[in-house]
Amino acid sequence: MVCDRCQMIVRQQLENLGFTVKNVALGHAEITPDPDEEQMQLISAALKVPGFELINKETDKTVEAIKNVVIELVHHSDLSEMSTSYSDMIAKRLGKDYAHLSRLFSNSLDTTIERFIIQQKVEKIKELIEYGELNLNEIAYQMGYSSSAHLSTQFKSITGITPSQFKSSASKQRKALDRI
Repeated sequence: MVCDRCQMIVRQQLENLGFTVKNVALGHAEITPDPDEEQMQLISAALKVPGFELINKETDKTVEAIKNVVIELVHHSDLSEMSTSYSDMIAKRLGKDYAHLSRLFSNSLDTTIERFIIQQKVEKIKELIEYGELNLNEIAYQMGYSSSAHLSTQFKSITGITPSQFKSSASKQRKALDRI
């Protein structure tokens, strides 16, 4: 779950199944009474309808937590003011060693946290380009890049086109954050 609407949908699905929902947060829901195995299958099926997935394994929960921290940092923070590295922020927020988190993430998703961060940043850059309010230098600054050339290099490595080509493209294709 990435946004408020996602949390609202999860809450509704759980309430429709007769549960009292105490709290719904990113990647976590507290309900009463505690569901049995059969009810967990019903919850899983109900969450699949709007495109969600029930996460039970501890590894999957940790990977989802890493994704949520990255999405929050990239899409809801001012990266130009970020004074610590992503690795330090992720480790601090999750209270775990970054090397362990990195191995876990890579083994689960066949990609690195760093690559996932870059992919998220590229999606945010696409959004900012579409809005048309900032030039590439301003976007680079806002996204925490040292230069627009560095931004352009990463953008092209992920999309295969330059930011300018994306801007002039008729079909500006963006990915849903939870599909990256």
